[in-house]
Amino acid sequence: MDRRPGLSVRLKLTLSYAGFLMVAGALLLGLVWVFLLRYVPDPPEVRPPRSLVLRGPSRHDLLVAFAPRAEQGMLFLLVFGLVGGWMLAGRMLAPLARITDATRAAAAGSLSHRIGLEGRQDEFRELADAFDGMLARLEAHVAEQRRFAANASHELRTPLAITQTLLDVARREGTTDPGELVERLRAVNTRAIGLTEALLVLSRADQRSFDREPVDLSLLAEEAGETLLPLAEQHGVTLEICGDVARTGGSPALLLQMTTNLVHNAIIHNLPEHGRVRVATAVSTDTVVLSVENTGDRLGRELVATLTEPFRRGTDRIRGDQAGVGLGLAIVKSIVQAHDGTLDLTAAADGGLRVTVRLPRYATGKSKEVSG
Repeated sequence: MDRRPGLSVRLKLTLSYAGFLMVAGALLLGLVWVFLLRYVPDPPEVRPPRSLVLRGPSRHDLLVAFAPRAEQGMLFLLVFGLVGGWMLAGRMLAPLARITDATRAAAAGSLSHRIGLEGRQDEFRELADAFDGMLARLEAHVAEQRRFAANASHELRTPLAITQTLLDVARREGTTDPGELVERLRAVNTRAIGLTEALLVLSRADQRSFDREPVDLSLLAEEAGETLLPLAEQHGVTLEICGDVARTGGSPALLLQMTTNLVHNAIIHNLPEHGRVRVATAVSTDTVVLSVENTGDRLGRELVATLTEPFRRGTDRIRGDQAGVGLGLAIVKSIVQAHDGTLDLTAAADGGLRVTVRLPRYATGKSKEVSG
């Protein structure tokens, strides 16, 4: 925004200090003048004989003696106010100059710069600390977005490269079965569509572009279980859903996506046979809880800590063609954060994973239990 040049804040503060000091000095001199006038008698209306006139200061004499000293005092206050105000304003505004420099550095792309303003707590320190915190969050967010964009580009490029390879081979050799080629291209295209849809869901959750409605997590868990029951039976996994009515506020579609992703992951990343998945809902004082736990291989803490990152897959736990696109838990994390909740992942001692979602409670409800 183009602005017309104006006085600096330091000069304005200097003039304000000097002006206030001049007003205070004028009031003080006025009080002294009034106080001195109390001891000087008024001139008589009839002039007495010279022999009867008492020798003493008159008001005229007092004015002649007082006025030059008052002018000198006001001049001193003016000079002192300007010089002292300029120095004091500069000292007071020094932290603001550091904040301004940091802001310009951040605007130029240097998000790693920090003000680090020392000293006791005051308004400038609070502003500097808040700005440093904002820069830290912004730097982490930008780094995460860059990493996500690089991973997304790589993941989206893979199906396109596979499609190009299949077409090149078919054109070069000319012996490929058209039906087989179409089926392979269809599989690659399906994966690309699934990845694109997952990216859209993730973006929608990050932007919080949804209306909040009352949602019962127990009903969502039941719906997700019914939808994925054929998949569980196909993989030989026993699926159990139980718990209380757990009402929260949010997007029914996103929360259903969150629940479905958790149950789907629990089914896919499980034992080769006789696996189990347990989905439970609970209610506490201020939150509702959705927990999904499964059996499976033993997981290290390092691996568990990275499972919510985009495109991270527990490759050694994936079986068949149900590996997904590596965004399942990343989407869950974004949906939970968009609903002001928390997500905890804990590896079980005997193998498997327990995922716990805590969301703000919307209302109380009655208990119920369902199984599948």
